[in-house]
Amino acid sequence: MPYEQLGINTPSPVLSWANHPLASDETKMAKNVASLPFVFKHVALMPDVHLGKGALVGSVIATKEAIIPAAVGVDIGCGMCAIKTKFTGEQLEGKLKKIRQDIEAAIPTGFNANDNVEKSVTNWQKWKNFKDLHRGVQDLESKAMKQMGSLGGGNHFIEVCLDTENQVWLMLHSGSRNIGNKLAQCHINTAKELAKMAQEKLADPDLAYFVTGTPEFQSYWRDLQWAQNYAHFNRDVMMSRFKKIIEKHLNGGKATKPLLEVNCHHNYAEKEVHFDEEVYVTRKGAVRAQTEDYGIIPGSMGAKSFIVKGKGNAHSFCSCSHGAGRLMSRSKAKKTYTLDDLITQTEGVECRKDTGVLDEIPGAYKPIEQVMENQADLVEVVATLKQVLCVKG
Repeated sequence: MPYEQLGINTPSPVLSWANHPLASDETKMAKNVASLPFVFKHVALMPDVHLGKGALVGSVIATKEAIIPAAVGVDIGCGMCAIKTKFTGEQLEGKLKKIRQDIEAAIPTGFNANDNVEKSVTNWQKWKNFKDLHRGVQDLESKAMKQMGSLGGGNHFIEVCLDTENQVWLMLHSGSRNIGNKLAQCHINTAKELAKMAQEKLADPDLAYFVTGTPEFQSYWRDLQWAQNYAHFNRDVMMSRFKKIIEKHLNGGKATKPLLEVNCHHNYAEKEVHFDEEVYVTRKGAVRAQTEDYGIIPGSMGAKSFIVKGKGNAHSFCSCSHGAGRLMSRSKAKKTYTLDDLITQTEGVECRKDTGVLDEIPGAYKPIEQVMENQADLVEVVATLKQVLCVKG
């Protein structure tokens, strides 16, 4: 589906790939962002768009000479990692429960961290820049090291999937853990303080921003890049452990070479060139989809997921959706669905089936097929996956 321009009166237009009108609070949020003086060209909304903090989740905001830390959000660098293996579905038969137990033993979830720090983590080159990060996180280096290679909570997950050719894929979703969250909070607070001191009348306090050339901007940009690198490497560390578990069960412990590897952010900001101008692009729940970029668009637990290749659509600032997008809040999902509903909706998937993950039930998300249909002009599908095992954060 091509985009439609929202009928709202703002200095910058809002282009939407969603196939439905926005709710009034979502429209207000889109309006607030599109009214900022430094927005470049327009705001692009992806098909999975829904309510966020400051800016909508599923929005792409290009800016000139300013950046909004709360638009990037607190899970800096959150994203997806996937590898295609040489294994087939038949090889998994009778092994899924043991594989899930091994994953849960090897990769900490929720607020948990690793007991020991592995060599690949201590050798990570970016630790030498930790002392340059915001003073508010200087006591967190040890915690950040122990959390490197851990999943986190919420909608973060680890999955074994099969594609339409019955080929085994490994997939996971995670970000920059506690350190990314703390860095984001430090800078969001600074931006809000600056706005207050300048007596700036913002439509939403979460739209407080930093201006290029200021020490605050430089400090945020440095910390942002560091946290994005942390998130990317965090996924690599987990995927390495995950792959070893699969090789142990399916290949006698012998290492294999992935047939395809993808690791992409969907909560981040980068400097890019669009419409022949250098701008800051914030993707809040969106994946970069330049021509030939590989991306990952997961469905909910129990639904299909997609490996895609970007089409480089200029109007979306070369972006696509980051998933199905929530249809209802976590609290509403818990009130709406029962444990029996969860068991029914995750039939055939080796996963937790308890009230602790009820807020992640597939019914709480938009239908992924509809989301994919709406962005046929943004990406082409390379592989369609269906999970057979899911470990939730």
